[in-house]
Amino acid sequence: MEKLIGVDWQSVFIPTTSVLEMMVRGTLTYWFIFLYLRFFRRGTGQLNLSDLLLITMISDAAQNAMAGPYESVTEGLFLVGTLVFWDYTLDWLGYQSVFLKRMIEPDPILLVKDGQLMRQNMKREMITEDELISILREKGVDDYQNVKKCYLEGSGNISVIEKK
Repeated sequence: MEKLIGVDWQSVFIPTTSVLEMMVRGTLTYWFIFLYLRFFRRGTGQLNLSDLLLITMISDAAQNAMAGPYESVTEGLFLVGTLVFWDYTLDWLGYQSVFLKRMIEPDPILLVKDGQLMRQNMKREMITEDELISILREKGVDDYQNVKKCYLEGSGNISVIEKK
């Protein structure tokens, strides 16, 4: 009966791993994943099945490296706090410094210029013509030849400037 209603309050709130070690682990893991995603992945503002799978697998693979063998709620909350801290800090630093903003967020990539597809840029970003046409339709553009400029922004969103 003790197992059903008993709570070991010490194991719930008292960390079993050094808080500093968890902060270091969380920081290292955050930066590795950030740099990996910054330099090797950029979507088109849409989360597809492979992106969702990648994020889920990264989180599972990184969990032990990041957290170690933790069991208390306090350790989990501290680890989440470390990740949120770095996310907020990067946003804040990017806002404060143009140089850091460029390092943190990739430059926009031109996909369409004066109705012509920039196929080299599309190839580098792995965006097919069909994907681009689909995204343009979602933006209310029925033909890419009516587009003055179309960019893949650093955020992964697509921005479109139509011809007048």
